[in-house]
Amino acid sequence: MEKWTLMAITVLLALTVRWTVSLGSYSGAGKPPMYGDYEAQRHWQEVTYNLPIRQWYFNTSDNNLLYWGLDYPPLTAYHSFVCAYIAKLINPDWIALHTSRGYESQPHKLFMRTTVFVADLLVYIPAVILYCFSLKETSTKKKASIWGVCVALCILLYPGLILIDHGHFQYPLSLGFALWGVLYLSYDWDLLGSVAFCLALNYKQMELYHSLPFFCYLLGKCFKKGLKGKGLVLLTKIAGTVVVSFAVCWLPFCTDMEQMMQVLRRLFPIDRGLFEACMFSSPPPHCKLANIWCSLSVLIKIKNTVSPQTQLKLSFAVTFLSLLPTCIKLTVQPSLRGFKFALVSCALSFFLFSFQVHEKSILLASVPVCLIINEIPFMATWFLLVSTFSMLPLLLKDGLLLPSEDLQLKPFSLSLKGYVSWFKSFPKIVRSLFLLSVTLMGILSVLSAAAHPPQGLPDLFPVSVSIISCLHFLLFLVYFNVVILWDSKNSRTQKKIS
Repeated sequence: MEKWTLMAITVLLALTVRWTVSLGSYSGAGKPPMYGDYEAQRHWQEVTYNLPIRQWYFNTSDNNLLYWGLDYPPLTAYHSFVCAYIAKLINPDWIALHTSRGYESQPHKLFMRTTVFVADLLVYIPAVILYCFSLKETSTKKKASIWGVCVALCILLYPGLILIDHGHFQYPLSLGFALWGVLYLSYDWDLLGSVAFCLALNYKQMELYHSLPFFCYLLGKCFKKGLKGKGLVLLTKIAGTVVVSFAVCWLPFCTDMEQMMQVLRRLFPIDRGLFEACMFSSPPPHCKLANIWCSLSVLIKIKNTVSPQTQLKLSFAVTFLSLLPTCIKLTVQPSLRGFKFALVSCALSFFLFSFQVHEKSILLASVPVCLIINEIPFMATWFLLVSTFSMLPLLLKDGLLLPSEDLQLKPFSLSLKGYVSWFKSFPKIVRSLFLLSVTLMGILSVLSAAAHPPQGLPDLFPVSVSIISCLHFLLFLVYFNVVILWDSKNSRTQKKIS
């Protein structure tokens, strides 16, 4: 009963914080002509309710794709339609075709905030709570329940996600469905896990960041069972489940090939370039995104020296190479622990090296980090601090800036101690780096919010935030890969796959 009470208090606190944040400003409020992500969500409701499905992704006189055209998969469009249907019953002016553009009122703001709140309550928060109850510790039950509450507190109060979903204005459904997928796989409900992740991927294409860990983990389980017996049966069932799930989601768009191709073009707009418009509606002098390409662009003008097709090939090659070690290890030695670490590593690789990344995509690595905070509390906390800090330029733009344990490196350290003498003091070095990191982030946060940059360097602070965050993420990518590749617990402590 104690753990239920603690969990109820945690949920109540999380809901209070979310609602408090939602009462403030939102992305693009009072800033024509685009008005920000809040207007994008409202406009999609306008489009999906007033236009036939065949026009949702096409540029027409009633659907100007240059004004927040739909660029997410079908489930996002269906969700917008459901919200629009309810909005129509309350006030038809909220979604009136053409005339509702840039609509801003307190009742509508309350309605839109409530839709995010309901999405949290129905999908995201239940997945978090059930996942935390599923955590198993090797020690006492009391410790396990306390860890569950601590993990729930961390996930539900992670400031980056709250500020983006309830401040910048997004819906938590794709991450919620992905969490349901992780939860189902933790109970060996592989088909339900596959369905849940298909829903996540069909809500936002950025869930591709998590696709390879899901694929490699399930494929590895099939290999373990034997592809001439139970493994082949499981593989066939999973493949059939994925095909049916996608077919149901895409059924209205399967009437002709041009319709499907147009949706795909909207989902993957490669013509925009490597990092076109990272944060603003028009390209800024310097990109404020904390990935490798934007950080390198300060020294090397990649977009001016490399053709768009070469940029695409280069980003694909680097992303693929950074993913390869983790994916191979997970396929050869599938384990739930390795799967959760791989979710972080692969998402971080996509964020750092892939094509057309947005600042808020770091959440796709941050949420899986929350899932393993009970295993690496120090490194996970550090990562979550950096991930929120990396979005500082975006949070400032939208007015959303609110006023020693085991590092899991023992196998790696044992393999190096005989060759590198200073490695014995590595934990002390890590802690010193942590203090330096937090101090630097604090100083830059204060300077970004309160000081004016030098006249000749107007982008000094946001560019500094991006570069420093990128360096952090590169170090974290190395760290998570080291933990995965040197991990010997996968085959010893995880439940044997029969």
